[in-house]
Amino acid sequence: MRIHIATDHAAFELKQYLVERLTEDGFDIVDHGASVYDAADDYPPLMIACGEAVAAEPGTLGIVLGGSGNGEQIAANKVRGIRAALAYNVELAELARQHNDANVVALGGRMQTLEEGYDIVRTFLDTPFSEEERHARRIAMVEAYEAGRS
Repeated sequence: MRIHIATDHAAFELKQYLVERLTEDGFDIVDHGASVYDAADDYPPLMIACGEAVAAEPGTLGIVLGGSGNGEQIAANKVRGIRAALAYNVELAELARQHNDANVVALGGRMQTLEEGYDIVRTFLDTPFSEEERHARRIAMVEAYEAGRS
């Protein structure tokens, strides 16, 4: 499975850790940056690039990282077709996939240990959408609204 990932400076260490672990696990990782630590970088272009890549390649998933994950989730969600969910534990990551068919997970590099971050991400990647009618119906409502925007 191909995974797109992006971070700003605030989660640079977490991104490096996740890229290494997920590559070892056999995932095809596409790194959208940051490629070097820069305390003055801005997250929106990186998160949008990651979101655009996920939206352009159905079947892929994305990971966006920052200090809290909040801004990164917001930026990724501006890309049409992206359903980014902030997850700060494995239960939220699982529900984001099962109930919302989220295709991007957002984490805060300052919110958990590296290993906890890995567990959250692996749960997100390993959990399928439930396909339950009520969840599909709700996602379709959001998609219909999104499609009607100018």
